[in-house]
Amino acid sequence: MILSERWSSRFLKVCWFSSALLLSACGTSNQQPKPADLPPATDLIGISSVWSNKINPPAAPLEARVVGNKLALAASNGSVLVLDTQTGVDLWRISLGIPLNAGIGFDGKLSAVITRDNQLIVMDEAKESWRQRLSAQSYTAPFLAGGRVFVLMADRSVIGFDAQTGRRLWQFSQQQRANDALVLSRPGVMLAVSDTLIVGLSGKLLGLNPLNGTSRWETVIASPRGTNDVERLVDLVGPAYRDADVLCVRAFEAGIGCVNAARGSLIWRKTLSGSAGLHGDDKFVFGVEGDGTLTALRRADGEKGWTTEALRFRRPGSPVVAGRSVVLGDSQGYLHFLSREDGATLARLMTDNSGILLAPLLSGTTLIAVTRNGGIYGFRPK
Repeated sequence: MILSERWSSRFLKVCWFSSALLLSACGTSNQQPKPADLPPATDLIGISSVWSNKINPPAAPLEARVVGNKLALAASNGSVLVLDTQTGVDLWRISLGIPLNAGIGFDGKLSAVITRDNQLIVMDEAKESWRQRLSAQSYTAPFLAGGRVFVLMADRSVIGFDAQTGRRLWQFSQQQRANDALVLSRPGVMLAVSDTLIVGLSGKLLGLNPLNGTSRWETVIASPRGTNDVERLVDLVGPAYRDADVLCVRAFEAGIGCVNAARGSLIWRKTLSGSAGLHGDDKFVFGVEGDGTLTALRRADGEKGWTTEALRFRRPGSPVVAGRSVVLGDSQGYLHFLSREDGATLARLMTDNSGILLAPLLSGTTLIAVTRNGGIYGFRPK
């Protein structure tokens, strides 16, 4: 893989590495491993396509959010849309006319994105409400909750804004250390559990008071190791998996950890390579390793329950649990439905051949996939 670097103030940008390959210290290779052969197509659970939509012109999606029966999606070219997840029909769509770096935050009415020139733009449906200039880049979608907009920036600071007026309420900064010089140019971790805002800074989870930005707790998921800055990179990557007070996250190519988010106490952590986000159920936490192996870790203690190499070197992304399946999209545009119990293949569906870029999303019984070319597909059990 190629390491793309660019200094911006005190931090260094690192390109989004493919989850199919293990990170090496700036090494490159022209020979790619052969993807695992797929068995004959089957459908043991009965899934059908019910609608499709598209970002026009085709543009790479950055991030998507589902709230109730609404899907919000932002693309790198500045396109922003919200559609009905039951029908796939647009509720509204606009073009901001400016490239985006991160997005989209969405609470069902207000939405927020961040431009490449570091502007936070907040919209009330299809109308811009306000914008604010940020002091650093951000690769994580803004988070909207409790009448506030929260931004996690690449200099490892967090800012809270008033959602209606755009007034800056507070800023939390963590002093950057020499071993934290690198940051990933990909979405990190930011969400709310009860009345605590939880963010990932380097290899740690922090619980912040959303009213004033003060720290309530801090838990280490992974510590920097290795002999160079690239090997020591342990930023937390999204999406995270949450069930009640249990929150599980991945540290880039370093490991997976689960915490009690109400207290900030560590439940367990395990060393495991990989760069894609997580999902889970009441028994397992599911994550893709660097070579595409899907691993189910026991939620109670982090020990391995099962693994499958069915998608090895097919570059699967972050999983989502849907019914009896773990669903993953791959670089060729397939959706793979694997059994939550043992990883056996239950079904396989095709979207388009540009590859599935984002983790599949659920809205009720509708499963939504978004492709690299901006295709949006809704599937539902028959």
